[in-house]
Amino acid sequence: MKELLKLVRWQNLLIVVLTMILMRYAIIEPLISKVGVILLKGSGEEGPMALQFSWYNFLILIAATVCITAGGYIINDYFDIRTDLINRGKVIVGTKIPRRQAILWHSILNIAGVAAGFYISWRAGYFWLGTIFMLVSGLLYFYSASYKRQFLVGNLIVSVLTSMVPFMVVLFEWSALYRYYSVYAIELPDLGFLFYWVGGFSLFAFLTTLIREIIKDTEDFEGDTAYGRNTIPVIIGITASKIVAISLIIITIVSLFLVWHFFVNDKITLVYISAAIVAPLIYVIYMLAVSTDKALLHRAATIMKIVMLAGILYSLLVKAIVTWNLVC
Repeated sequence: MKELLKLVRWQNLLIVVLTMILMRYAIIEPLISKVGVILLKGSGEEGPMALQFSWYNFLILIAATVCITAGGYIINDYFDIRTDLINRGKVIVGTKIPRRQAILWHSILNIAGVAAGFYISWRAGYFWLGTIFMLVSGLLYFYSASYKRQFLVGNLIVSVLTSMVPFMVVLFEWSALYRYYSVYAIELPDLGFLFYWVGGFSLFAFLTTLIREIIKDTEDFEGDTAYGRNTIPVIIGITASKIVAISLIIITIVSLFLVWHFFVNDKITLVYISAAIVAPLIYVIYMLAVSTDKALLHRAATIMKIVMLAGILYSLLVKAIVTWNLVC
């Protein structure tokens, strides 16, 4: 069991769970609580909106996402045995866990994840949404088998799928809110602002994941070259890849300050993003500029994961700002 937990990257799965919980309870719930509605069967007085996607269905949504993600990690390691032996010197699949057993776990997790996805889609009243879970499961398989060997395609797929984690929460909650308040409220409020808020987190997840993927590919240059993978560093070189990663970091930093200036514009947020996100990103730029070995690249990739976590935890600050009106 210990080796299986390592194989499915249990730390990353916890981050997935944390992301989904925070999107629901630290972003969506406090924001809609500030929106007033008048219910048809109520007293006629305006009251705050409340979450309508039940907590147990939300848990099933989390379980579906975690199962499919875990299955993706397994199949990725299954196809990466040879390159991982060069890049990291050790593997789990084929040594600690037999290849056949790995495929079995991959199948079980994906079947469970897709089935759970169709169930909650049915419960949400949009059964067709279940195809998203099926498509993601298929994309993760073909990513590991083929797409990750293609120039840029694999990086973009991973980045898009990562950005979907917070977006799935707002998608299912919005559908539940729409179904309830379109029937029981005198007037349905505009809920588009939820997609803007969660979309900001999704865009941040996309950019930081893409940066981290390029850094990891640069770190894995030796193994990818040996087995003919057309990753960004293999095609354009290590130096050019670092320049691409640094450029994306600069774009991310500029985007953060632009979003702050035009949409948020409070001092608490400015201090947080400057200290917890921008400062580490600048340090990553420095490490990429001076790195001459895999150790420094590995450290840069690790810091990028910390930056991603800091971005997710900003949702707690949003909850505090909205709940206690701390805008200043």
